[in-house]
Amino acid sequence: MARRLVNPAAACQGCGLVKAGFLGVFSPFHSQRLPLSSPKRGSVQKNYSSCLANLTKEGSHWTGTRSRSSLSLHSSKFVSKRTACLVATEPPPAATEEPEMDFPKEIFLKDYKKPDYLFDTVDLEFQLGSDETIVTSKIAVSPGNEAGTSSPLVLHGRDLKLLSIKVNGTELKSDKYTVDPRHLTILTPPAGVFNLEIVTEIYPQLNTSLEGLYRTTGNFCTQCEAEGFRKITYFQDRPDVMAKYTCRIEGDKTLYPVLLSNGNLIKQGDLEGGKHYALWEDPFKKPCYLFALVAGQYECREGSFVTCSGRKVTLRIWTPAEDLPKTSHAMYSLKEAMKWDEEVFGLEYDLDLFNIVVTPDFNMGAMENKSLNVFQSRLVLASPETATDGDYAAILGVIGHEYFHNWTGNRVTCRDWFQLTLKEGLTVFRDQEFSSDLGCRTVKRIADVSKLRSYQFPQDAGPMAHPIRPHSYIKMDNFYTVTVYEKGAEVVRMYKTLFGASGFRKGMDLYFQRHDGQAVTCEDFYSAMCDANNAQLPNFLQWYSQAGTPTVKVTSAYDASSQTFSLKFSQEVPPTPGQPMKEPMFIPVAVGLVDSTGKDMPLTSIYSDGILRTVSNDGQPIFTTVLQFNKKEEEFIFNNVPERPVPSLLRGYSAPIRLDSDLTESDLYFLLANDSDEFNRWEAGQVLARKLMLSLVADFQQQKTLALNPKFVDGLRAILRSTSLDKEFIAKAITLPGQGEIMDMMAVADPDAVHAVRTFIKKELASQLKDDLLAAATSNRSSEAYAFNHDNVARRALKNTCLAYLTSMNEPDVTELALKEYNSATNMTDQFAALAALSQNPGQVRDDALLDFYNKWKHDYLVVSKWFALQATLDIPGNVANVRKLLSHPAFDMRNPNKVYSLIGGFCGSPVSFHAKDGSGYKFLGEVVLQLDKINPQVASRMVSAFSRWRRYDETRQALAKAQLEMIISANGLSENVYEIASKSLAA
Repeated sequence: MARRLVNPAAACQGCGLVKAGFLGVFSPFHSQRLPLSSPKRGSVQKNYSSCLANLTKEGSHWTGTRSRSSLSLHSSKFVSKRTACLVATEPPPAATEEPEMDFPKEIFLKDYKKPDYLFDTVDLEFQLGSDETIVTSKIAVSPGNEAGTSSPLVLHGRDLKLLSIKVNGTELKSDKYTVDPRHLTILTPPAGVFNLEIVTEIYPQLNTSLEGLYRTTGNFCTQCEAEGFRKITYFQDRPDVMAKYTCRIEGDKTLYPVLLSNGNLIKQGDLEGGKHYALWEDPFKKPCYLFALVAGQYECREGSFVTCSGRKVTLRIWTPAEDLPKTSHAMYSLKEAMKWDEEVFGLEYDLDLFNIVVTPDFNMGAMENKSLNVFQSRLVLASPETATDGDYAAILGVIGHEYFHNWTGNRVTCRDWFQLTLKEGLTVFRDQEFSSDLGCRTVKRIADVSKLRSYQFPQDAGPMAHPIRPHSYIKMDNFYTVTVYEKGAEVVRMYKTLFGASGFRKGMDLYFQRHDGQAVTCEDFYSAMCDANNAQLPNFLQWYSQAGTPTVKVTSAYDASSQTFSLKFSQEVPPTPGQPMKEPMFIPVAVGLVDSTGKDMPLTSIYSDGILRTVSNDGQPIFTTVLQFNKKEEEFIFNNVPERPVPSLLRGYSAPIRLDSDLTESDLYFLLANDSDEFNRWEAGQVLARKLMLSLVADFQQQKTLALNPKFVDGLRAILRSTSLDKEFIAKAITLPGQGEIMDMMAVADPDAVHAVRTFIKKELASQLKDDLLAAATSNRSSEAYAFNHDNVARRALKNTCLAYLTSMNEPDVTELALKEYNSATNMTDQFAALAALSQNPGQVRDDALLDFYNKWKHDYLVVSKWFALQATLDIPGNVANVRKLLSHPAFDMRNPNKVYSLIGGFCGSPVSFHAKDGSGYKFLGEVVLQLDKINPQVASRMVSAFSRWRRYDETRQALAKAQLEMIISANGLSENVYEIASKSLAA
């Protein structure tokens, strides 16, 4: 499943205003009782009331009977009009008595046991209806071991109405099974192989959780990972139960002309009463979380791909007709992903058809269901006029991510959900490599590490800290996190760092050779990597079991008489909840030595732990080597070093750690100017910026006059004037660390001081570098047609970063420049970047620009989501009231996750507004979380996570945030999703 949620920061990529919101703590890349505006509310409410007349709900188990103009400094007024888009599920039912939450049950990795029963084949039949859907499942069941079993067969189920149950064709009597709100238990199943048939009734139009089968904008859609299949029918809803599936779908031909499921279309035809059917068969075994069904009114863009073995694969992207022109980039991305996976890993697609379906309502970014991927609209639909460079890049990466899952997740899947990083960490690494190969590797690496630091490091230091393979959970949905995904990808990357590209490929080949068609563990992947390379990695598995970000300290010494240079390492893994004591980690440290002229020194030999190791590569000079640091303390001595070097440490960011070295300020400026490793060149600038910002924060808190170090300004000026560096790299290099990153380094986080300092530095840099920034902004303008390629993306990134700096000065000449950019823009990247630049400064210009943008784009719900996100993330006084007002905007819908992530998630990512000293931001979020929890607990739990590090702030803020968490915890009917996050946050 795609780790990417719809991150509000992504809307501002390329505009120089990207900030670290909180939503990245959940990955994927994976509504309420506020005012509703759907004209159909009355009719749906009537249907719901009729449904209730025949049903009694007991917990979660149903029983009963079936039944464009230019903008100037003086803009025109805004005219309100509802956004013309279909972006919501059916309106939810009226509030009824809230059920008590079941006592939360924690599930532990140590308690895993194999299933007592296996499912060999599963034949599903869906009779789709406007009010209810009938689901029939026919399952071939066999004992889980050769000796057989006498255990009851326990099936999971939620929100289901059981109509019938048969064993070997005979109706099961009521004393032979039990039903509770979460399970159907067959007390004494037959010995040996038997057939099980279950018929259930479900209500997709009332399903606002967007799990299982639900209806959105009149179409049916499923989302079964992690535990959504149990909302479709009673089943062993666990990933180690793998079976071959068929799926027959029946529905009204006019309402649902397209009927899709996994695998190959075997048969289709018309039925009486204006209905039709389609029968699908998936020839590959899969767990139920990979099942998918889509039915509705779609049209498709069709393409094809010829595999390396010569097979022709039909490719189809299904979307509402009006969005079809926006799918060309997605089709390009899919073909590139298929080609790349063959070339890099030798992995060929295994069916003759690959479908992608686009839906506006989806909890995660996308889902890798076998041969029928389902995507949130933003991660497929793009045109130059409506999507930014960041959107185009996200589509490329996520299309690749879901396609790559066909092997790393589908053909080889997880034994249990604790092993989630086995498929997600590996597939994130694969999509990172794919995007790097198609773009700029250094810039992509910088972006990935920035995300890790902004989102994962804080998670590793908070109450929800967990290893990439968690030890326990209450709701698995809460562990689709940046730890499991992004840190998991860093762990996979370390294998490649240690074994090289060819060694990593050998490990992957052995992994598939051993485990194709199986549900396996992280140890299986580790063993394949080590065995393929005839290697041992002592204590490497600690990365899978220990939470927390290791801090590595490095000190250096040079001995001129012996021409040796030593690096002394020590490591510390901080205590985390449930893990007070930590063992040393296996940390690969890529190192180079830079001489006084700025050139890399050739490395010859290194002495460590009593062993002298020669560094060689068939007689060719080696300039970077990987040190294997796996003890509490360790020293590495480099021989034949003719002068004292400046060490370039952790090149390419070779391990997910915090590095604390004895590099001086002069060393860092030297590396900023000379390091051949461009990542470390960027990193030197970031270290200097972090130290500067922390120093100025201390000055601000002591009410001292703030002053900018001239060397820092000169260093950025040199980068900005460079003609040899990549332009997107320059944009990254002159961008300051985010407010969240600086607060994370403080003993007591002070959002007001950090914001004040960052604003001061930005304005000072803009003032002192104004001529250079203006030159870069104007020289990188272009009137050519939009093209998504690296040169053009880099050009726009630099231009828009410079524009954001300049506009921060709030001077008439640069404001006019930004307005000119806004009015003359021919693509969304440039127009939105100009809007974001103008929005930094409160006043009439900003207000007019925002209203003008909405009037231009109110017909496009994805662009309107950007508009929401931009306003939500503004660090301006009183923005809490503005965001609260936007909840009632006709274009906002609490039932649509994308809108929630944009507005509410964006607001939580604004340190100034969310952490407002009066607690208004906390109060606002507390109210919204409880409203959301009644509609979509998964989305609500993502929102409540913004409270998780409340103890990082001053006592006043702590008390205000704690009060909201206590209010949330005490609410009647709270979901397990929200309870888990809120209770662990309070207990920290």
